Amino acid sequence: MGSKAPLSSRSAIGAAISRVEDFRLITGAGRFVDDFEFRNTVYAQVLRSPHAHARISSIDISSARAAPGVLLVLTGEDVVREKLGSMICKFAPAIVDGRGYRPSYPILATDKVRHVGDRVALVVAETLEQARDASELIDVEYEELEAVSLQNALSAGSVKVWDESANNLCMEIVLGDPNQTDEMFLRAAHTVHTEIRYPRISANTMEPRGAIAYFEPTDGRCTICTSTQAPFRVRENICAVLGLQEMHLRVIAPDVGGGFGMKANAYPEEALLVWAARKLGCPVKWTATRGEALLSDMHGRDQMTKAEMAFSADGRILALRAETLINVGAYLAYSAGVPPTNATTSFTSCYDIPLICVRVRAPFTNTAPVGPFRGSGKPEATFVVERLIDLGGKQVGIDAIELRRRNFIRTESMPYKTAGGFVYDSGEFEAILRKALLMADADAFVSRREKSLQRGFLRGFGLSMHCQPSGHQSERMEIRIDPKGSISLYVGTVASGQGHETMFPQMVSGWLGVPMSEIQVFQGDTDRTLFGRGTFAQRSMIAGGSALHDAATQIVENARHLAASMLDAPKDSIDFDDGIFFARGTNKTASLADVARFSYYGSNVPSEVGIGLSGVGTFSGTPSFPNGCMIVEVELDTETGAVTIDRLTAVDDVGIVINPNALSGQLHGSVAHGLGETLLEQVVYDDTGQLLSGSFQDYAMPRASHIPPIEEGHSLVPSKTNPLGVKGGAEAGNVGAPPAIMSAIFDALSQFEIKSISLPATPERIWRALRTAKELTK
Repeated sequence: MGSKAPLSSRSAIGAAISRVEDFRLITGAGRFVDDFEFRNTVYAQVLRSPHAHARISSIDISSARAAPGVLLVLTGEDVVREKLGSMICKFAPAIVDGRGYRPSYPILATDKVRHVGDRVALVVAETLEQARDASELIDVEYEELEAVSLQNALSAGSVKVWDESANNLCMEIVLGDPNQTDEMFLRAAHTVHTEIRYPRISANTMEPRGAIAYFEPTDGRCTICTSTQAPFRVRENICAVLGLQEMHLRVIAPDVGGGFGMKANAYPEEALLVWAARKLGCPVKWTATRGEALLSDMHGRDQMTKAEMAFSADGRILALRAETLINVGAYLAYSAGVPPTNATTSFTSCYDIPLICVRVRAPFTNTAPVGPFRGSGKPEATFVVERLIDLGGKQVGIDAIELRRRNFIRTESMPYKTAGGFVYDSGEFEAILRKALLMADADAFVSRREKSLQRGFLRGFGLSMHCQPSGHQSERMEIRIDPKGSISLYVGTVASGQGHETMFPQMVSGWLGVPMSEIQVFQGDTDRTLFGRGTFAQRSMIAGGSALHDAATQIVENARHLAASMLDAPKDSIDFDDGIFFARGTNKTASLADVARFSYYGSNVPSEVGIGLSGVGTFSGTPSFPNGCMIVEVELDTETGAVTIDRLTAVDDVGIVINPNALSGQLHGSVAHGLGETLLEQVVYDDTGQLLSGSFQDYAMPRASHIPPIEEGHSLVPSKTNPLGVKGGAEAGNVGAPPAIMSAIFDALSQFEIKSISLPATPERIWRALRTAKELTK
């Protein structure tokens, strides 16, 4: 982690500093991809398949080529003729015993289309209207085939999405010993079972996907400005497709209007635009419509799980076993293996579960690709575990809160290795639960329930615990100080709403004693930074912040050499605090700005430091484990099935709070995501693979009126796996809220003994469950 020179004793970490980027963004001064216009810009339109599964018999592009303003038409035949490569899937488990298949991901379909919205051709014209009109002139003959869904993908005799595969199985992961687990279930005093279908979700970011690519003839390089969370992933993919050296492509991510994991993927459209720009020698631009985005964005979730939990007579969890199907769609996204892997390892959560046996299978289907989406397998696994514990409380005859207490991993057991393979370094789950119950005024719930009944509503109380890994993968950050003492941060992460332009300078300001106004963040440009992994999976403050701390430590260490030379004192006598270097035992001082200026002198500078003052920091990517408790109270109208979330209390252990304002924003945003996928959101395909939720008239999302007052609290235990002690704070709401909300709904309906409601729990589904329950009791 670099040198260990002490940083400033003053620290801005923990201060509620307002986000400096907000004024630019809310006044319309932000610059997003669609704001980019260059001289001679032309426009691209993607022709997409209307069928979920079909062979391409022929494509006639002659009329489109002859249409007004058309400059270029590209099809799969051009891909084959020019021997282009395919998009990359970088993160997927190894195929074991031949059980799985890794197909290519072409940028344009060649033999078959495999989902509605699959890319068939690219048209480039002088105006967007001309490109759209010309795309409609392309005549494609299809031989329609039966569509494969998650329900029938692995059935015997099912149609194959990929003809070359033995079946539709993409990957399979098995964790645990089935014999030991089965034996424990036979010995158990109590067992409970649940089946959960977690809905498919679309990110629906405020800024849709879009890009503009242009060719620079002076140096033979191409540049693409694209709305992405991971510019180096985009560069890697485009170069793999087009056969370019990475130095010949520059990727820029300007202001990014939301990502949620969807924009951490690289997409065929980005490669298509660079390909077209190189052919035409002029800027080529494309921005997705909302309909295109719903058809072709990488989706999230879409899992089916059958799970069981075994208990001893006194309520100790003995074992868990689960069978999970996870849809990967028709093609493999860059990190397609992350949701299945996370689902396999995340079932233990906060609990001391000695045995688990989990089998996760991920089949291909004729739907859009599925990959990491805010939490990526962790919310789904947490939902299953929390539901099993609620059911277990009823089966064992112990209050579900007390059942959780009995099964928490104890603080004194840390570090604790879970049955899923994680090593928790710290955590005090009992303290979090205790604080959450106090903040939620749980003791007065019965009184609030009575008041709701008087108003004609049922009130329910729901609670969930959560613990998930964060901060995976290494990161690189660089700090440069110019001759006048101003600081530039070249960061490997990319902000898409998180507030990096505030928090990174806030941290460096405290460490180096330099005002935030003299610190600037440079991000999202592959020419400015040597490398960066981007922003996803709660990693910016853990991996990025820790690497930044390493860089700041190197700055101080290098500056001590310079200060010693300036002050004519031994290096070991130089101390640093609040931006000032002191020669111990003397009154000699030098500011960091003075030292930086000296570092650029043409002579008399210590040779071991070199020219200028900079530091490059890295972090290994050791994960930490944010955790928390969420308590929800709902009111339910039995006449309509409508649910109102009346109260929500969240207590979280994020290790260290960098900026309370930013953390609160992350909590509110993640709660909105969790609420949406629990009560409203779902991507729906019919039996033929047609998308039924292809517009915002059909895909429901939470409004401000759906979001309840949120009572926030913290119970902090600094992480031991990184120098800052941070744990991550971006996924608490979407991991913790869904099981808490559903627990509250089931509690409200407890008199009807309703044990299952499909997600999302819409008013209609709740109303039907009530009607069925009432019919059964007649």
